[in-house]
Amino acid sequence: MDVRVADPTVEEAEAIARALAARFGERVRVFGVDEGDDPLAEGDPPDGGVSARPSEDASADAGPTDRERRLWEEIEDILQGGPEKYRERQAEAGKLFVRDRLDLWFEGLTFEDGRFANFDAWHPNAPDAEADDRLPADGLLTGAATFEGRAVHVMANDYTVKAGSMASRGVEKLLRMQERALRNGKPALYLMDSSGGRIDQQTGFFANREGIGRVYYNHSMLSGRVPQICVLYGPCIAGAAYTPIFADFTIMVEGSAMAIASPRMVEMVTGEEISLDDLGGPAVHAAESGSADLVARDEDHARELTARLLSYLPDNADTDPPRTEGVAPAKSPDGIDSVVPEAPRKGYDVRDLIERVVDADSILELKPGYGAEIVTAFARLDGRPVGVVANQPATRAGAIFPDSAEKAAEFVWTCDAYGIPLLYLCDTPGFMAGSGVEKEGILEAGKKMIYAAASATVPKQCVVVRKAYGAGIYAMSGPAYGPESTLALPGGDIAIMGPEAAINAVYARRLAAIDDPEERARAERRLREEYRRDIDVHRMASEVVIDEIVPPSTLRGELVSRFEFYETMVKELPEKKHGTVL
Repeated sequence: MDVRVADPTVEEAEAIARALAARFGERVRVFGVDEGDDPLAEGDPPDGGVSARPSEDASADAGPTDRERRLWEEIEDILQGGPEKYRERQAEAGKLFVRDRLDLWFEGLTFEDGRFANFDAWHPNAPDAEADDRLPADGLLTGAATFEGRAVHVMANDYTVKAGSMASRGVEKLLRMQERALRNGKPALYLMDSSGGRIDQQTGFFANREGIGRVYYNHSMLSGRVPQICVLYGPCIAGAAYTPIFADFTIMVEGSAMAIASPRMVEMVTGEEISLDDLGGPAVHAAESGSADLVARDEDHARELTARLLSYLPDNADTDPPRTEGVAPAKSPDGIDSVVPEAPRKGYDVRDLIERVVDADSILELKPGYGAEIVTAFARLDGRPVGVVANQPATRAGAIFPDSAEKAAEFVWTCDAYGIPLLYLCDTPGFMAGSGVEKEGILEAGKKMIYAAASATVPKQCVVVRKAYGAGIYAMSGPAYGPESTLALPGGDIAIMGPEAAINAVYARRLAAIDDPEERARAERRLREEYRRDIDVHRMASEVVIDEIVPPSTLRGELVSRFEFYETMVKELPEKKHGTVL
């Protein structure tokens, strides 16, 4: 190495040469700036020629140090989860170990946060370890992954660690994941298998400002901002059960359960002896409470359902739902008119109509066993995701009951939050009447359904398929509720009530005064026909109550065109903090 220095003395040049030679491990010659070709001084490296800077070759050959190897050993230990006996019990119960479950879902996590959570409490390498049990990752895995091409946040309980219970470190990890999801606008997946809060460690995480209560606050902030999907694999008890309830969508795997208290606690409080499955299993929440959107046969099916569900949803409320290539319906639209009976009281399966309108194999029905008088489903129209709300005449004549009204309201609210257009297929005699439904809150539930229809700002299309009686036309987003179009099939009627009920209400005394039974029957038929002409869809079209009577075979094309045309429709709600209807 040659260097030049401005006007050094010989002593200075020698000192510089020795220092640089020692530093760089090679011979150094020092020249003056204006001196000739002869160096003022030369310096050689110390004996052995050891440089303070390793050569590139030496660096390339270097392997992990003992320190790094110890770290890898600790990581491998953490990845094993809880005690082996609990892993064996998971297998006996037909459930995957949590990290095997993540392998099923993802081709490796993009990254994991908090693997060393609570490390100091249990690991032999920790100087102050006290716990008798293994507590790797504090029983909760959090991180990020790619799922079906989509970036998502992931939370998964490890049931081998204290039955998947939550304690302070796990709570902290979950809070961070939620807050990051809120900031970066990526969906959140919760793979739940938890017995609830870790009661013997509740100090410091239960009631404090940044404790488990904050989890549900964050759920509330995330609601309608990014999709939250919860899959339930095992017991989910007490406070933990609010995560699937707060999620936008809940999938229960057969054998799972969720309840506000365990069977043992229920017996202690009420004296009732009941199994966990009877208390809060899939059959309860899919058919009776309405808390489960879908039920999966097994772990593979749960993943499949989640993938289908996410395919309709955007990353967040600011982005559009994903589009696909459109395909023809599974059944020909030419058969629509034959599907819908002419007689207003005759039942039929509205799913047959839906299959003739939407893209083939695109229907994902939610809550099929709950409030079955209304079908709520995601589907696609020429590749565009839509939310379908359809009365089901095959079940209780399509009348709207409290549970079906609640179900529809929640579905509409969710579709609106994530920018998914709404297709209403109306064929209902209206809201059910009677003392039973009054006690069940038919007015309260009906209010929510009507409120959701009124408040939704996504593009909406209402189709009067056949009957549109009473407040049913309001709940199904009829003309007064701001649909982009109100269409009707040729057999449609819009009225306060059907002909039979109306004639009985208005003309009961007049008909009763006719003594001759045959004459009375003729009079009743005449009055009904007159009433039908008054409510017929042609009268409604003539008075421009509806926008168009559509030939049934063209309904799909009509809807595709209208949804496409109004894709960018902007609707403004009155300026206010929020409504008072939940």
